[in-house]
Amino acid sequence: MRLINADGENVGVVDIKEALQAAYDADLDLVEIAPKADPPVCRVIDFGKFMYERTKKEKEAKKAQKTIEIKEIRMRPKTTDHHKSFKIRDARRWLEEGKKVKVRVRFRGRERDYPEIAVADLNEIATELEDVGVVEQRPSFEGRDMLMVLAPNTGKK
Repeated sequence: MRLINADGENVGVVDIKEALQAAYDADLDLVEIAPKADPPVCRVIDFGKFMYERTKKEKEAKKAQKTIEIKEIRMRPKTTDHHKSFKIRDARRWLEEGKKVKVRVRFRGRERDYPEIAVADLNEIATELEDVGVVEQRPSFEGRDMLMVLAPNTGKK
């Protein structure tokens, strides 16, 4: 295995027994840093300090991640234009805030026999919101619902 001592210097390729002895002499732990490397890389370091630094790095990476929230609009094929305008207004606001919007049209009973009504509604919503959002997922059936996902427009002025 390749050994890195407590000062951070590369000792070179050594036997496991020598590495354990070096860690014991330094009153520290032998920690495997890169197990998939050839040969594996081990370091003489305090294990508690190693774990603390690793969790600290993971927290920093998690902070830097951008999480995208998905909001949902539920409709039916019989939703009136008046109610649809409220839902489109909410979707526009969410897209401007940088959130994704999932538009769901739920079918009941024989409504499922006429999916073209829902497709027309979803396409109308997509065209009304094309200035702030793009269609990420085209309208598709999922059980007794038809779904479409809109994402915020990145090329926005």
